[in-house]
Amino acid sequence: MNLKPITIAIDGYSSTGKSTLAKDLAVALGLNYIDSGAMYRAVALFALENGLARNGKVSSELIKILDSIDISFHFNPLTKKSDTLLNGVNVEEKIREKAVSDIVSEVAAIPEVRRHLVKLQKNLGKGGGVVMDGRDIGSVVFPNAELKIFMTADEDVRVNRRWAELKSKGYSPSFDEVRENLRHRDHLDSTREDSPLTRTNDAILLDNTNLNQEEQLQLAINWAKKAAEDLPCVKY
Repeated sequence: MNLKPITIAIDGYSSTGKSTLAKDLAVALGLNYIDSGAMYRAVALFALENGLARNGKVSSELIKILDSIDISFHFNPLTKKSDTLLNGVNVEEKIREKAVSDIVSEVAAIPEVRRHLVKLQKNLGKGGGVVMDGRDIGSVVFPNAELKIFMTADEDVRVNRRWAELKSKGYSPSFDEVRENLRHRDHLDSTREDSPLTRTNDAILLDNTNLNQEEQLQLAINWAKKAAEDLPCVKY
């Protein structure tokens, strides 16, 4: 599909399918996809592997070595998707593990980490023609994005999605444990001082509680088409 190279910012709560929609939308519209969540997960993995994150706490030493953390994306011809590289090593599988999920919101709440990654994200997206998902994309990273989408869903639906995902990966948490982790992440994301999760006034609300993957994609495609037709291309 030929579409003016607009920038699309997708934000929302945990387990609302932000990355799924962003990836699908990028493919459908021929835009580049940037997984901001993977960047925070890569920093969290780095902290875990270097003994800087234990028992739900992140050492302040992480701040001192942020410049030594290189994050990039490499297109995987087998999966037709981008893999995340941490200091040149493919960590796409590792960053999706439960241990990383359990600490990533704490890592993302560190102002220095956010500022460091926001700078990288802005650079990756300059020139437009990208779809990026996260928690502060429309509010901080790309405040002038031509299309902003804020995703939500009923808590029970989100918990069930996350629980099923973990079960498929061989983990066996209880439903209550998943719910508590989700609530904890939502609280941290929404109350942190530096660029908290928030819906901007110009973001379209997408509640996918009762929508399947194809239905939400079609909605987003329609919104993107309208944005491309109605709004001028913004230079970043």
